[in-house]
Amino acid sequence: MLRKISTLQIVVSLVAAVMLVGAVAVQAQDDQVRSLINGQKYKIEGVIVARDADSFLIKDETGVSTKVVVSPNTSIKSNSFWGGGDRYAFASLVRGLKLKAEGRGDGNGALAANKIRFDKSDLEVAQSIESRVAPAEERLTRAEQNAERVSGQIDELMAISNAARGGAKAAQDTADAAVAGVNATNQRISALDDYVVQTTATVNFRVGSHRLSPDAKAQLDEVATQATTLRGYVIEVQGFASSDGNAAANKRLSERRAKAVKDYLIMTHNIPLRRFTDEYGYGETQAIADNSTLEGRRQNRRVEVKLLVSRGLNQNVEVRPAPDTDDGTK
Repeated sequence: MLRKISTLQIVVSLVAAVMLVGAVAVQAQDDQVRSLINGQKYKIEGVIVARDADSFLIKDETGVSTKVVVSPNTSIKSNSFWGGGDRYAFASLVRGLKLKAEGRGDGNGALAANKIRFDKSDLEVAQSIESRVAPAEERLTRAEQNAERVSGQIDELMAISNAARGGAKAAQDTADAAVAGVNATNQRISALDDYVVQTTATVNFRVGSHRLSPDAKAQLDEVATQATTLRGYVIEVQGFASSDGNAAANKRLSERRAKAVKDYLIMTHNIPLRRFTDEYGYGETQAIADNSTLEGRRQNRRVEVKLLVSRGLNQNVEVRPAPDTDDGTK
């Protein structure tokens, strides 16, 4: 472990040194490069900041760079007080050299140079700098390779660093979202058989009758219409009677009333049988009004219809009040 840390420290020191020496070359990668007009003559003066096999990039005093393309016919010479000057090969042109280039813009926006001139003293200075930069870059490359063998890939180290800074929070956020999703799913599963009343309707009947009145049918039509817009619904039908007559007869009458309501919803609106709970007749029990009065007995001759929905399949449900069921019967 101690040897690993020592190697990485060496790499950091070499990187710092090369960054100081080669700052001009690195910065050149982000500089703005001008695009020249094809065929137009140009004279450009600047410093070489980058180069490749047959071209180089020079930056002028405004900070704008120009790509210069060199061909075998390009005249490359140093300036001479007496005229003429020494000829140089393209390979002699190094980073940091101040020069002047003349030529015409080519089809790619670069300068196709026919003449390049520079001071010999400037060349010597640039070559001296280059002689220091190149070995430092080579040593850095070897050190990086050694550091990779000892410590692993740089990308992996960066990933670990990023994970240390922000990975924990991202992992926690993901875990929280997963837990919230599981909880929501569990709640919906638990609520599948949790039915709540969405709509209620009460239809009334005449004495001794189980025939549906027009008003009763209209109320059942509204229930059926709403049911077709829901998922996971069931319909509960319960019949009742007043205290007119004997208890056994009232029990049978309440059952016929409940069946009449269920038959109407099935036959008229094609509501499937699986959507109904078992209808039931309670007879004269569970009265909602006083059977000693005409009005009380009228209210007790009824069928209560409840449209229920599953909370698990319907997230936004509300209990709606029963409509006014007074049909005027006595």
